[in-house]
Amino acid sequence: MSEINSTEPVPGSAPGPIAPCPTDRPTHPRRLGLNRDGYRGERIEVRPVIQEIRSWARHHGFTEQTSVFGDHELVFLSRLGRPGSRVYLSAGIHGDEPAGLIAIRDLIRDNPWPETLNLGICPCLNPQGCDSGTRENAAGHDLNRDYRNPRSTEVRLHLEWLSSQPPWDVSLCLHEDWESHGFYLYELNPSSRPSLAGPILETVGALCPIDPSSWIDGKPTNAPGLIRPEVDPRHRPDWPESFWLLQNGCPHGYTLEAPSDWPLPVRAEALRQAVQVATHRLALGF
Repeated sequence: MSEINSTEPVPGSAPGPIAPCPTDRPTHPRRLGLNRDGYRGERIEVRPVIQEIRSWARHHGFTEQTSVFGDHELVFLSRLGRPGSRVYLSAGIHGDEPAGLIAIRDLIRDNPWPETLNLGICPCLNPQGCDSGTRENAAGHDLNRDYRNPRSTEVRLHLEWLSSQPPWDVSLCLHEDWESHGFYLYELNPSSRPSLAGPILETVGALCPIDPSSWIDGKPTNAPGLIRPEVDPRHRPDWPESFWLLQNGCPHGYTLEAPSDWPLPVRAEALRQAVQVATHRLALGF
């Protein structure tokens, strides 16, 4: 759960068109009802998943960089030098949100990316938290609040890598929400570029419920499953990853929130399909 908490407007921003949501009612898997005061669902063995990701990435020609801290390391993958858009993906910044790692593994294994796209992928930004199944790292820091004045080693290493890259065109940050009633997303789009929210929600809605709530995560929705917060990162001291990206040259960002009270394969597939439809739409110019 990303919790982008601000209501300050970006000067000159416009909301853009409201994204459509599926009107039919496909049969979805049932909610598990396990989550109480936090995530209580399936766990994964993180290190073997990361090794799978690295192996498949090498097989498909990605470049790998690593940064070691203690007995963990951060893995940064890239596929650059293409003529198309530059797309950034991340997962695993909260250790109690395992579906993003599974989605990244499956995407890299299946290699469905359009040939023209440039890709930067950070598959597990919080390996300590993912090992222990906690939102925070071993020092108790919520890494997704640490991007303005970083205290954590993980975020400092991540920012070193990000700062070595040219700006991205679109970011896709994979998350889960243990409280939500379905899938939803945040869209940061202050320059009102063509939106990917509608295609993402329409695709995901065939796999799992879209959260129908009028308020999600303490914020009003613009349509079922869609939050377009009016935010000015300059007025917030504790930046999430998405704010740093927005302030450092990435004009369009999505935080994708799968509902973690549904089965893990359903959530992982929802995130995978969301990324796949977004990247294919980007390659087609929307």
